Amino acid sequence: MNLAYHLLRAAKANPSAPALLKGLAPVADYGRLAATAASLAASLRQRLGLAKGDRIALLMKNVPDYVACLYACWHAGLVAVPINAKLHPREVAFILDNSGAALVFATEDMASVASEALALATAKPRVIGIGSAEHRGLKNADGIAIVEVGGAQIIPESGRFEPDEILELTAKRNGISFFAAPTMVRRLTVAAESSGATAPGLKTIIYGGGPMYVADCKAALGVFGSKLVQIYGQGETPMTITCLPRSMHVDTGHPRYEERLASVGIAQGVVQVRTVDDTGRDVAADEIGEIIVRGDTVMSGYWQNPDATAATLRDGWLYTGDMGAFDADGFLTLKDRSKDVIISGGTNIYPREVEEVLLRHEAVAEVSVIGRPHPEWGEEVVAVVVPVAGRAVTRDELDQTCNAWIARFKRPKHYYLTRELPKNSYGKIVKTELRTLLGESSARLTPMT
Repeated sequence: MNLAYHLLRAAKANPSAPALLKGLAPVADYGRLAATAASLAASLRQRLGLAKGDRIALLMKNVPDYVACLYACWHAGLVAVPINAKLHPREVAFILDNSGAALVFATEDMASVASEALALATAKPRVIGIGSAEHRGLKNADGIAIVEVGGAQIIPESGRFEPDEILELTAKRNGISFFAAPTMVRRLTVAAESSGATAPGLKTIIYGGGPMYVADCKAALGVFGSKLVQIYGQGETPMTITCLPRSMHVDTGHPRYEERLASVGIAQGVVQVRTVDDTGRDVAADEIGEIIVRGDTVMSGYWQNPDATAATLRDGWLYTGDMGAFDADGFLTLKDRSKDVIISGGTNIYPREVEEVLLRHEAVAEVSVIGRPHPEWGEEVVAVVVPVAGRAVTRDELDQTCNAWIARFKRPKHYYLTRELPKNSYGKIVKTELRTLLGESSARLTPMT
């Protein structure tokens, strides 16, 4: 089904319903945005001569027109290629060449990046600036929205995730739901605790994209109440592997409540999920294996990369690269990406388990545990810690915390302090960058004594 169908259906059912807001200011209702999508789609096909299946790159920040362009692409049968606005022009150039983009939509603040990328790229797609006279001639209205349930999409005035701004929106508008990385949930919780905000208009926070530590989850529940839903997936099968619903977040009477809170929930109905060993055989309950998935939501393959496709899709199953274990009740707990597992002295050590323990210390705000090559043991465990502002923490204190909760061989051999952990635009900690920092003399990391 073409995703633009949801827009047309919603516009026909309730054309005057608000569809898109910037902050609290209305931008478009469903009738207007349906006309926008249809008009722009027609221009893309007829005036610009694009054919079904052609690819359009979106080099745009978080603005209302982003959604307009996205739905117009789908309406015209074109393939949208979203590009992270934080990428280097060389990375943008690679995406343009690799995707074979025929056209680029770029916001004015991305014009210089687009220009540099085109100079570096082999392909030379046409660039249309959002807000330019040429783009205004292609469409008759502004905006589009998330439409399947007829809701209104709010684009924050800042165009970014700013916790205080989100809290202000939840104080002035009801029924707000949004998706957030765990680090964003933590930032929102801290902001609410600091300001005393209660977020009365908050309906749901759907989180995923990285590990949500139990301590952070409990803190968010304490501030916002029964508003959390966890979804686990990956780009190859987006947000469709498992789910931990809000009811299970607050089922404190269950004897395995904390274990369930540390899990990513149970398999969703649209997929089959298994955990397997290196030979592809199922592992027993509570044993760790690679998570594999089968279902209609799984990708058909990687673009122009048959080798990677063959390595990831095997016998109809998607091999996720994530390691996890099912319990007897079917709850899946993630351990780590297979590439992040630390093997020290022939024993597997799962960084997330160590991170969960270190976060029990009241002076630890964030932590990332990684492996570093060791001549005798293969790898050694290293922890990079962000302390709570104004708080001091020592190596001995962290060692004592680890000794109280996990086996000694899992305890970090070295600790480093830093003001912030490297993260990508989605809030995920970039462990590859941490490994690079550890391998060089970096002022960003201070050995802990």
